[in-house]
Amino acid sequence: MPLEFELAPGRMIGGDHPCYIIAEIGQNHQGEIQIAKDLIKVAKDAGADCAKFQKSELSYKFNKAALARPYTSKNSWGKTYGEHKEFLEFSHDQYKELQDYANQIGIHFTASGMDEKAVDFLHDLGVPFFKVGSGDTNNLPYISRTAEKGRPMIVSSGMQSMETMRKVYKILKDKGATFCFLQCTSAYPLEAEDVHLRCIEAYRKEFPDIPIGYSGHESGATITVGAVALGAKVVERHITMDKSWKGSDHEASLEPDELKDLVRQIRLVERALGGTVKEMRECELPTFNKLGKSIVAARDIPSGSVITADMLGVKVAEPKGLQPENIADLIGKRTTRAIDYDDSIRKGDVTE
Repeated sequence: MPLEFELAPGRMIGGDHPCYIIAEIGQNHQGEIQIAKDLIKVAKDAGADCAKFQKSELSYKFNKAALARPYTSKNSWGKTYGEHKEFLEFSHDQYKELQDYANQIGIHFTASGMDEKAVDFLHDLGVPFFKVGSGDTNNLPYISRTAEKGRPMIVSSGMQSMETMRKVYKILKDKGATFCFLQCTSAYPLEAEDVHLRCIEAYRKEFPDIPIGYSGHESGATITVGAVALGAKVVERHITMDKSWKGSDHEASLEPDELKDLVRQIRLVERALGGTVKEMRECELPTFNKLGKSIVAARDIPSGSVITADMLGVKVAEPKGLQPENIADLIGKRTTRAIDYDDSIRKGDVTE
């Protein structure tokens, strides 16, 4: 069984624990603190476990040229990329305000630290776990230093190879970290043929001692529910108030009713997964009692007869007789009583 660990206070992941559902708000708040709070409430009301943001210290994440380049996209909030990102970035005090609000309404709060300085801030803020975005997964110094903070980690794998994930796994194991990997394809929105859910199975085989999850950017709930059916123990989906809003992530996000539906479907499929023991279930007994078939006499069989195959048939019978799967076991045995045509053959009607 994959490793189980406490990801957030009182919340275990892995093993038979419910899938941990992260509602990724990211920067879909449009730079407005009230929208951010509204989205935290959406996540809580939908039944998600965690509301997550993305925190950057811009001068540590981007070099000067990247921040200074003109940004003329339809999604731009500024003339340069730096102005655009600054508009969407909450201050440290605002992050504390959001964390306090999440605590108040009862939902876990964290963020992806998009650079090492941001990780330092989030560590000081006291988030329950770190989320590593796909863009930093092959940033091995970042991985190592984040692990040294001692908090659990969730690591996305978009744009990475299995070889890279092996390197990350080794670093984190060497650091004594508790962590899980998420299958992810970094495209927005994501087409079904680019999802590759079978990578979840590949990860579970390659890394059998950690939980595996899924971070999706596709439309709708179906693929994410499929990931849970394949064993995902953590799922992450972007959320928005309105897919038509300005911003590159909104189109690949779930609106409030869609998030509610996703959570409902995940919890339903978890109930349906059940166990691995195949047996008649208690809920099947009424059907069995009504329609289950029994071995019956295909003709009158005198007492003391040696049973041959032509003496036996299978029908829905009253009262219940021996099960049809055991019919071959009766051949060559002797009847202990006279059995009329069409009567059930029951335990005690035959002997060696």
